[in-house]
Amino acid sequence: MNKKQLIKKLRKNKKIVKKPSYIERMKKYRKIFSDFPAIIFLVNNILEANRLLRSNQLPQDLPELILPDNIQDEIFQFVNNQYSMNDREGDKVWNKYVDQLPILDKDLRSFRDYLEAEYGMWAYISAPFTNGIAKYLNGKKALEVMAGNGYISKGLRDARADVICTDSMSWQKENETGHHLVTNIEKLDANAAFDKYKHEIDVVIMCWSPDGVDIDWQLLQKIREYNKDIQLIVIGEKYGATDSKSFWDNAKIINSDIANELNKHHRPFDLIKDQLYFVN
Repeated sequence: MNKKQLIKKLRKNKKIVKKPSYIERMKKYRKIFSDFPAIIFLVNNILEANRLLRSNQLPQDLPELILPDNIQDEIFQFVNNQYSMNDREGDKVWNKYVDQLPILDKDLRSFRDYLEAEYGMWAYISAPFTNGIAKYLNGKKALEVMAGNGYISKGLRDARADVICTDSMSWQKENETGHHLVTNIEKLDANAAFDKYKHEIDVVIMCWSPDGVDIDWQLLQKIREYNKDIQLIVIGEKYGATDSKSFWDNAKIINSDIANELNKHHRPFDLIKDQLYFVN
């Protein structure tokens, strides 16, 4: 018996069970918890973000993808209102809900993992966020370095901003970065990109530079040494999941009402607390 025949036989005997995909599970939760608006709201946000990304559009802002603290009490009250105290059917319904809750909770918290695996999207970039950056640029020419699959530049270009999009593509063999390009990207690392385009640009955008790799600090030094006032916009988690310690140690972060306004469309939705910074 060859391998294909063996797999076919095992499937027939139900010894191989295909695990539902992340999105299939979300659709299942929407049916199971259809009577609970707070859960449906979270699930629908994920499904809509996925739909937009699937159609090569940037998604909308996300809420924090965490179940309400009182959700179990709400479910208990719902079941009590539907069934009498000793009704076994009510016990079955209650068990169905509480068995699914921890699985749902884990999946909600894993949305970023899904985005990374499916789309190579590490930082969650929404259309309102890039529209805000485009409005800030107001005709200034920008260079995006370490652009990944180009989500920020795509949003800026959709908003008619003038942006040069670059990435080294060095991660193509490791993950989905570079396999889901959403806009034209020039293959250049951050330092080479700055050296090539520094005469043309007013702003550099750097999103989620890898943690522990000091190319971000090298770039910041280049910007400081160049005899032109070029603003660096950084999107990352300070002393967290992104950028090198050397960078954060030396970055001069500007307290800015504009940054605060832009961050209204870049709020944390999971445990990572990244945001936009203006850095000198």
